Amino acid sequence: MSERELLELIERYHQHQVTSTERRMLEERMAADPVFAQRVKEAKLFTAALQNYGKQKSLRDRLSQHHQEWQQENVKVAPVLKRRTPVQIFMRRYAATMGVAATVAIVTVFSSLLGMEMWRSATKQQAARYVELRREMDDLKRKQNAILGSNTITPKAVSINPGQFSGTGFVLTSDGYFVTSYHVIEGADSLMIENKNGIKYKVEEIYSDQVRDLALLRVTDTTFTGFGKLPYSFKQKESELGERVFTLGYPREDVVFGEGTLSSRSGVYGDTASYQISIPLNPGNSGGPLLDDRGNMIGVISGKMLGVDGAAFAVKSAYLLTLLDQLPEHRLPTPISLPKVNNLAGNARPQQLKKLQDYVYMVKVYN
Repeated sequence: MSERELLELIERYHQHQVTSTERRMLEERMAADPVFAQRVKEAKLFTAALQNYGKQKSLRDRLSQHHQEWQQENVKVAPVLKRRTPVQIFMRRYAATMGVAATVAIVTVFSSLLGMEMWRSATKQQAARYVELRREMDDLKRKQNAILGSNTITPKAVSINPGQFSGTGFVLTSDGYFVTSYHVIEGADSLMIENKNGIKYKVEEIYSDQVRDLALLRVTDTTFTGFGKLPYSFKQKESELGERVFTLGYPREDVVFGEGTLSSRSGVYGDTASYQISIPLNPGNSGGPLLDDRGNMIGVISGKMLGVDGAAFAVKSAYLLTLLDQLPEHRLPTPISLPKVNNLAGNARPQQLKKLQDYVYMVKVYN
């Protein structure tokens, strides 16, 4: 659907002129995408502001027409009503109309001002949150490219493209499937993953969910023989508020551990497919795993709220599992077989991390 068709559909939705199928499609997308839902609200406010402006213009035209009619009638009745002033004649004929018009004008003006202010405020707030987060990621890439560029040429070696360090991902299945965030790989010509031991594999994108910011990759390297038995399993039920959670990621060249609590069972703008967690995160953590205290995989790190300490978010593993179940078979080179046994439960945190870190990789993007 083109941008123009989408705007026309949104306008018809606000005017209650859509079919039941169109309404269901729009409402499902709004429920799944808070940014799109905000856009629909802004469109309604903007349309209301334009309509109020149209009412004001119509009122001005009506008053102007009444004034012209009064001038014409005043010329006709002037010889008869010499004792009455023009103001008296006008007030006698149009007092009731003026009262209604004045009331409508006041309500319309204030409604327009309020609607436009709400629309500007919502647009400004949404844009600031999104742009700042994107800028933060772009700044990190520029700094890392500058560092890599200064170290690529040595007296004994030629320049080699090291790739842009973009984010984190983790193993989904032992036979080569891999998960990260969509914005980590967006725009990539080719992809590579690398873990703390320097093990590297070339991977390809199999499927992306841009709305939920998830990407499914698969190892294509000819040297790949398998990841081995995964020590964790994926939790299907939702985790409880206040649970201890932790993550591993690559905000820099070395793997970094972060720990906190599950502070909300919904994400930004009340998104029920995400968790809010109290773990300090930095660009580069995106796409990393979120695990509960027992080592169950419960989510995929997606981002954070700027200006709010400890307000980070992760897509729930339940949504990831639903996505995998709904993938058409022709999109998958081989069937997906998820691990069923969690070998991290009952271990102290250092032992859990030691087993886990071999399955968490940094993602490098080549353009």
